[in-house]
Amino acid sequence: MQEAEVELEQLRQEARDELSTVIEIKCRQGEDPWEFLPDLPSVDEQVVATIRADRLSDARVSRDRARAHHPAAPREAAAAFEYALLRSIALEHPELSTGVWALLARMDGAA
Repeated sequence: MQEAEVELEQLRQEARDELSTVIEIKCRQGEDPWEFLPDLPSVDEQVVATIRADRLSDARVSRDRARAHHPAAPREAAAAFEYALLRSIALEHPELSTGVWALLARMDGAA
């Protein structure tokens, strides 16, 4: 296995663990799994969210995000920033493309 494949598999395992913990906590709190499971991200969506968060910690990306989300910025600037950021993840990790497009669809649905 190449280093990138190992890293991706490690991220997927961490995402599985995190989602399992969320499911366990919600069930212990008495929530009905039939109600909350459809709203949880897939493992790959969780991995994409983790990579996105890591990239946002980069100072240059952080500045670009601040500009895109600034109140004076055009409305579509934030969506364009998020699209470009998530697209770069899909280009770097083609096996996560489905997760990237699912997150983009969720963002479109929330807007």
